Amino acid sequence: MTWLRALRDILRTGLAIERKRLEPLVAIRAAAGVAIVIGLSLWLVSPAYAASSALGAFSAGTATFQRSWRPRKVIALAAGAGLAVSTFLGYVAAGNVVTFLLLLALWSFLAGMAWAAGPTAGIVSTATVAAMLVTITLPGSVGQALEHAVVIFLGGAVQAMLILLFPVRRWGAHRDALADAFAAVADYARRLRHDPTAPFDPEALMTARDAAAVTPLQARHRPPALHGTRGLAERIRPAVASLADPALGAPADGPQRDRARELLGAAADVLDAAARAIRRGTRAEVPPRVMDVLRIAPAGAVDGTDAVDEANRRPEADGAPSGAEADEVLRGAARQAAVRLVTLLREVLEVAESGERRASRAGTSAETPFLMRPTMIRVLPVVLRDMRRELRPDSTVLRHALRLAVVAPVGYVVGSLLSPGHGYWVPIAAVLVMRPDFHQTYARAVARFAGTLVGVALATGVVQLTRPDAYLSGALAVVSAALMYLVMRTGYAVSQAFTAAYVVFLLGMGGEEWDQTVPDRVLLTLIGGVLAMVAYLVYPAWETPRLLDRLADRLAANGRYAAAVVRSYAEPSAQGFAEVRKALLDSREADAAWDEAFDRAKQEPVRHRGLNRREAEDAGEAIRALGRAAMLLETHLPTREGPPVPEAAGFAEAVAADTAQAARDVRERRNPEWDRVEEALDTWAGDEDGVQERVVRRGAALQLRALEDLTAAIDRTPLEHDVDSAVREHRARAAGAGDPGSPRNPGTSAEAGRVAEAAEGGGGAEAAGAGERARGGRADEAGRPREAGAVEGAGRVGPVREARREGGGDTEPPRGRRG
Repeated sequence: MTWLRALRDILRTGLAIERKRLEPLVAIRAAAGVAIVIGLSLWLVSPAYAASSALGAFSAGTATFQRSWRPRKVIALAAGAGLAVSTFLGYVAAGNVVTFLLLLALWSFLAGMAWAAGPTAGIVSTATVAAMLVTITLPGSVGQALEHAVVIFLGGAVQAMLILLFPVRRWGAHRDALADAFAAVADYARRLRHDPTAPFDPEALMTARDAAAVTPLQARHRPPALHGTRGLAERIRPAVASLADPALGAPADGPQRDRARELLGAAADVLDAAARAIRRGTRAEVPPRVMDVLRIAPAGAVDGTDAVDEANRRPEADGAPSGAEADEVLRGAARQAAVRLVTLLREVLEVAESGERRASRAGTSAETPFLMRPTMIRVLPVVLRDMRRELRPDSTVLRHALRLAVVAPVGYVVGSLLSPGHGYWVPIAAVLVMRPDFHQTYARAVARFAGTLVGVALATGVVQLTRPDAYLSGALAVVSAALMYLVMRTGYAVSQAFTAAYVVFLLGMGGEEWDQTVPDRVLLTLIGGVLAMVAYLVYPAWETPRLLDRLADRLAANGRYAAAVVRSYAEPSAQGFAEVRKALLDSREADAAWDEAFDRAKQEPVRHRGLNRREAEDAGEAIRALGRAAMLLETHLPTREGPPVPEAAGFAEAVAADTAQAARDVRERRNPEWDRVEEALDTWAGDEDGVQERVVRRGAALQLRALEDLTAAIDRTPLEHDVDSAVREHRARAAGAGDPGSPRNPGTSAEAGRVAEAAEGGGGAEAAGAGERARGGRADEAGRPREAGAVEGAGRVGPVREARREGGGDTEPPRGRRG
């Protein structure tokens, strides 16, 4: 991305106003905490004291709006304690400028390192730096410093007390997270009706898992419907995907496909009903017609277990049914996925209707009774461990902490020279807009300045019209705080407008005239934002150069997941299922890290010399396909008593070995190869009659295809550019046709086979020409299609690389670094 486009995106993001659900009762409650502190200070002490003591209540109230699964009252108390400590230290060190600057640098560095524990910890810690900068302008002795620190902490305590006395929608955030997970799977099921290979974003499931982690105290008071239900959404997602996918589920056309669509629609209805019930705390209501659609288990099966196990055992499962099963059109693996889906949906309904969950069958889940979250005291060693993990030169958190440690003292010195009375606004503006990534830092700087301009203009107009005294100024400050809390999640620029108005009214209550504060506020905020921008340019933490490392991490994690799933077919055991679950969670974390890094890289005005944007997109899609193939297989995992597939062990070891080596190759910019995986699949000798055997072999072929697509995505050899478009086109058409084909290339049509043969025997131009003719298009005289070389997606087949290896030195790719 060029600098011009990056700046346009920064302006658009910084000034954007998002449509978010407002929480007026929560905003009023937080503003009431500010009002109590200001009112008592005005009544008991003085307006100036009220202006300074409001910091604790205002900042603690702001902290309670941050994304955290801990109780809001705990967040308010923790924020109040942190603000009190920084206030006291700032007072003690204020007598000596050098001492204070060293303390400020150290405190800012620790606040930056707190981002290692997550965004909420980083944001709250950054607020303590601002508190240290504000409070040093207030004169006083050490005793007064301790007194003011206590008052600051009491502001947080007031907010915590209000949360305790006036709860708003207890467990609401946790209910929303779990309901969003079910709603996401419901939407996925509906999209699968029309697109059998539709992508799925697991963010909602990851958020629900994060919300499910509770402290022991929370576990004792958590509603029963929120305990254990998340695992059902996790298990339903692969079930609906496996049922819809033509490679392992229902065929692309015919009665089985119609029945699959019917089941997917019913599943979406049930999941939506469960989401509404969980969100509102009511009973689920499902129309009877939906329940009629879900009648699939044979007579005598209690929960579908017998049907699944019987399908695993019977060689004739794909043949003609008999007896009570004659009315069901789904056969084989599709029927197996449907039975599992119906079983899980019935359990979802039981949870949504009664708030209780039946005990899971032994060996079918690696879920623990509940995920443990450490208390605020016990979390400190965890945070310190996370900080130590980030003490490395390439860490974005460490670079952010070092920038804060330099910018805060420099901003304080610059601000003191420009405006001795309000110079602290420079470092406050710089510290509060700085974030570990480029785009957020620049967008927040723009938003803060724009919001400050609007806010001080509005506040100045109100002051000019009303000429408020101390009590009216305090009331206007409380109203501004309430509006800021209300719109905090709609955009940084909007919230900063009301924050700027709050500061003008608060300082006016303390005795300062508007013409003494407004000009300084605007100018010093601009300088602070510019200082934050310059700091990032001087010491950046670009994500773009690290994309290959992120891609390698994602490949390694998904390779371990794929190998664990296939290995569980060879050795079904509780330990194997636990390994699958752990590998799945690791792959999701790696996928999320890649998506975040890639999104950041797209917003950065720098280029990657070894991986362009199209290659990154295609490689990401190929690895996503690898994870999806493993997920489809996970649906059909045999129970511990089920029949194993011994041949799967060799393929699993080959996948684990080749993906681990490929991750190293990607980091070193070498083309990954899959010799062991290809050999394991080619030499696979097993029983073709068993359902499990066919399922795992088709899934293994899908994994190999995804790995080959990854090589095609990042391969820079001329032959790849010549034949990729033709092969990808025919592979897509073959997959759409739903022809299972051979185990090696499931879903490959005859036309795609001719293209692959041409690529293997006749070279790139002939293969490309064959592909163009099969599409009905025209090629040039050399046999090359008119759009040859255009990289529009990832895809290639095994024989292409064989042709390249056997074709001599002209097509052999270099073993050294790419591009």
